[in-house]
Amino acid sequence: MLQMDERRGSETAGTPPVVVMGVAGCGKTAVGSALAQALGTAFVEGDALHPPENVALMASGQPLTDADRAGWLEAVGEELAAKSRAGLGAVAACSALKRRYRDQLRRANPAAIFLHLVIDAETARRRVKLRKGHFMPESLVESQFAALEPPGPDEAALALDGLLPVDELVARAIAFLRKGEQG
Repeated sequence: MLQMDERRGSETAGTPPVVVMGVAGCGKTAVGSALAQALGTAFVEGDALHPPENVALMASGQPLTDADRAGWLEAVGEELAAKSRAGLGAVAACSALKRRYRDQLRRANPAAIFLHLVIDAETARRRVKLRKGHFMPESLVESQFAALEPPGPDEAALALDGLLPVDELVARAIAFLRKGEQG
């Protein structure tokens, strides 16, 4: 892991942009929104930034390609950067499954920290199946695991057990962020 003080850039809110990442059903929205509230920062729901074409593809059971994701990742990265420039800070929920996706987010947010919520495929399938009103069908869970490249040791990232209660995940994330602030 890189030391966060080496990656901080010019974040005016004191907390670097945070991306809560992982496969569908891992809890990105629940943890991300709770973390944003605890930090007093904005929350960016990555799913809300998908263009209608991406939503239609996923809703029909087709996994997104790297090309399909490029514009969406740009939108998520720019939204995080805009919040940081405005001094608000931000936490985003974004799958960021592959290294190249995280690299794209980092180009807009060099100080970004990634929190990887780790769950098993059966839990992901169960959670996705139980969701109401979401475009991602259970049938796409396997494609998420096939695409997943967990963050490497050279990335500013923390892996967390996505089965833990949200409040515990938030507490661990805050401890990680504060530890980074101290160098």
